[in-house]
Amino acid sequence: MTSKELQQYLLQEFPIENARCEWKEMKNLKNSFVGDEKNDVISYISAIANMEGGHLVIGVQDKTMKIVGTDLSKFNLNTQSAVWKLLEHCTNLSSEGLNIDEYITEDENKIVWIIHIPKHLPRRPVYAHKKAWQRVEDSLVEMTQERLAVILEEPVFEAKDWSAEIVPNATMADLDELAVAKARIMFKKVHSSNISAEEIDTWTVEDFLSNSGIMIDRKLTRTAIILLGKPASVFKLRPAVVEVTWTLRDEHQNVVDYEHFTVPFILTVDKILSKIHNLTMRELPGGTLFPETMKQYDDYTIREALHNAIAHQDYTLQQRINFVENPSWLYYANGGSFIPGTLQKALETKGPQRHFRNECLCRAMVNFNMIDTVSRGIKKMFNEQRRRHFPMPDYEIDVLNKEVGVTIYGNTINEKYTQLLKENDTLTLEDCILLDAVQKGHSISEENVIALITKGLLEGNTSEYSISLDIAKKTKQLPDYTRNRGLEKAKLQQMILQYLQNAGSSGAKRDAIFDYLKDVLPKTKTQEQQERMVGNILTEMKEAETVIIKGRIWYAK
Repeated sequence: MTSKELQQYLLQEFPIENARCEWKEMKNLKNSFVGDEKNDVISYISAIANMEGGHLVIGVQDKTMKIVGTDLSKFNLNTQSAVWKLLEHCTNLSSEGLNIDEYITEDENKIVWIIHIPKHLPRRPVYAHKKAWQRVEDSLVEMTQERLAVILEEPVFEAKDWSAEIVPNATMADLDELAVAKARIMFKKVHSSNISAEEIDTWTVEDFLSNSGIMIDRKLTRTAIILLGKPASVFKLRPAVVEVTWTLRDEHQNVVDYEHFTVPFILTVDKILSKIHNLTMRELPGGTLFPETMKQYDDYTIREALHNAIAHQDYTLQQRINFVENPSWLYYANGGSFIPGTLQKALETKGPQRHFRNECLCRAMVNFNMIDTVSRGIKKMFNEQRRRHFPMPDYEIDVLNKEVGVTIYGNTINEKYTQLLKENDTLTLEDCILLDAVQKGHSISEENVIALITKGLLEGNTSEYSISLDIAKKTKQLPDYTRNRGLEKAKLQQMILQYLQNAGSSGAKRDAIFDYLKDVLPKTKTQEQQERMVGNILTEMKEAETVIIKGRIWYAK
């Protein structure tokens, strides 16, 4: 469409601004995405979600809906990464129904986004900047107590659990006897502390299935077929697709072999995993021997990833679960949204997950010792890779296409990263994840870059950082070392240049630069000495022609 046609379309579809619709110009979209409260995208997302949901139109002029476009080219921000950022910064925002339409005009090449925002979940207001927002006439305000009370008192309607639905024509003849026997053994193991094995042995098959939660009123649920059904019984779940496809690829990504697996998953998971060429590893690059030999992949990690895909698959999407084996990594992908919202939330959670897509299936897999529901599985996978000094798992959460993928690495990528994990036992899991992103060439935030530089874990210029093994090895008392000595002048120059580059045409005053650096300046100096030090560094950078000053404002050159 041309700009005029797009304007007419938007005026027809979104004719007025109200509690369900907002027009915003926001030419510099990234800085407005997560910026000052009340003046950024996430504040408006919170306000619209906290009413009935709605739409945010970005790249148009207020009042007239004239197409002005929004500049995304230099910020590496697309609709997928933007959705991810919204979920990361808007607490309680649902991923279901959250998506972004992008329009680029044919005549002027101007970009307009329409963010479609779902209504808040029952009794769960959406927060941005740790505050819940709402629209009051034309103003964006912090949510009133009256509106908050309305949300918190909403009735909670029980969501439909596809996996708990009864299969009308299923009978006991549809179940695999060996699968049922294995399930009973696993059930005994899980419940040994409160139910004796002898008592479980007295149960009939129907009693056992009922106590496992997969038989209701003597009728089989879909979960019973998924975990314990004979292969032919899967047809009774149509149109749902209950299948895992294993594919073997060579180093050129050519398909070498493949096989489809279906129910009963309590048995076929072992068959799927037996396909993996899990080689024995004996040495690292450079000839350094492991104290003990070990397999390329940790058994817990590869099993947990597959069990998670089965447990959290959205079977209503009619998609198979993909399991791809490459020479040096494994890839799993299942359909559906990522229930925790973001990987960060999954790793930070301190208690059991509150909601499951397939509650009945998840509970049964817990009863059969296939998964747990205390949200420790993903974090344990990361810790296992860290223990083995291998790269961290990569999660790909595609909200728009409703797919969750995870890559498990079975080799090293960067020898410095591997050595750092072996020799530095003071690293936190967060440190390891950030350093892992650096070794893979992924971008990390400016705040995280500064944190790693401060700890002496990164080196390089402002555009390309690399893991600093030498500095980390030399500074065993890194926190005290940094507090007392401060960062080297070269690293302070890097930070200043990065700061000014981010500031762009606005530049920054010397006071602002000092505030930015003060936490990494030598604590043995007075504030006056610290300020003089920053001034001297700026002067040197000016003479080196890496920065310039106009009036009292400094700019990156």
